[in-house]
Amino acid sequence: MKLIYDVNDKPKFRANLVFAFQQLLAIIAATLLVPTLVNSAFGEAILDQGAALFGAGAGTLVYILFTKKKSPVFLGSSFAFISPLIGACSFGYFGILIGAFIAGIVYVIIALIVHFAGTNWVDKLLPPVVIGPVVALIGLNLCGSAINNVNNTAASPDGYNLVCILIGIITFFATVLASVKGTKTMKLIPFIIGIAAGYVAASVFTVIGSKCGIDYLKIGSFISLPKFTFLGALNEGAGKIDVAAVVKLFALFAPVAFVVFAEHIADHKNLGSIIDRDLIKDPGLPRTLLGDGVGSIVGAIFGGCPNTTYGESVGCVAITGNASVSTIGLTAIMAILLSFFTPFVAFVNTIPSCVVGGICIALYGFIAVSGLKMLHEVDLGESENLFVVSAILVTGIGGLSLNFGGVVEIPNIATALIIGVLTKLIVGKVKSNKSAGKN
Repeated sequence: MKLIYDVNDKPKFRANLVFAFQQLLAIIAATLLVPTLVNSAFGEAILDQGAALFGAGAGTLVYILFTKKKSPVFLGSSFAFISPLIGACSFGYFGILIGAFIAGIVYVIIALIVHFAGTNWVDKLLPPVVIGPVVALIGLNLCGSAINNVNNTAASPDGYNLVCILIGIITFFATVLASVKGTKTMKLIPFIIGIAAGYVAASVFTVIGSKCGIDYLKIGSFISLPKFTFLGALNEGAGKIDVAAVVKLFALFAPVAFVVFAEHIADHKNLGSIIDRDLIKDPGLPRTLLGDGVGSIVGAIFGGCPNTTYGESVGCVAITGNASVSTIGLTAIMAILLSFFTPFVAFVNTIPSCVVGGICIALYGFIAVSGLKMLHEVDLGESENLFVVSAILVTGIGGLSLNFGGVVEIPNIATALIIGVLTKLIVGKVKSNKSAGKN
């Protein structure tokens, strides 16, 4: 696509502040949701939202450093690690840190293997016919979340709220109009305009008595220190950790890290197609893996949540045409600073889910479409390719996952990727044998 700001471009500082704030708005809801979900499932507020935001910013700066400022994407709290984090909470803060360290080390080990083995296998094992539908699946897999937000399912007794749907539609169309029909400046900040329009609409409905999710009482008026995970670990001590606990934590976190590795490649292939650069080769898969892995460890030290590259951030780059790494870096710094400002975190929590859902219709849709665009050079008239794409889309959208005794669970996207790769290898082998027979 045509970029307004390329990777190495540096927008003027004042404009860049606005662009960075937009990136922050795109990723912040999901980043803050992970600790909320973990705390809710565990039954105790062990993870802190402000600390998670600080950890995401710190992890992103680490990622930018490792990738030599060549990959414009923000790292936020990973949803893939929610289940392991819930299990780790029973071992206290040290358990969370050890689990995140294990996940990061898996990334580092994979990065070393890739460094010595090269990356040619990536193109052979994950060609566009495989990676394209997987990227599309990442966006399509999030569609249910976007619509649940638009419906304001959690706050609506019957899981349906027509007012919230209207607000979500207003948010979406405000974003679309700003991006397509707006001025040059408006096209660079469509999410800010969309969220503002949705928030105003929600405020109006709140004033006239409609329940759409705004609770202004959440906004405080003070600055406080985030409850960093490493401070909790120092205060609590390592009394709950023994050899059995470490083995259990390894079983919880290591398999998920391998699963997220597949999504890591898909995200970077997707981002590379948007900015017209092969990130697998430059800065290279070992560097992106190290950035992701070490960034996860750093993020967890502060916020408890391992990080991952965010599709919301990639979608923001795609829609706005701003791929400047300086914007991502400024977003990270902004996240770190605002994590100390309690009223800001509280204000974000007042944004109705239907407004977030309206934005996500655009974000998740662009992720799906960018994956489908990877298929434009793939001949789907070939039965070999048709079976590969069909296998990935059906198993992924259908929600096929693999569960091994409740210890290791491979979610639907990773399962679809595995089945897609196996299908590619099998039909490729059969085709190769047929060709050999003709000779």
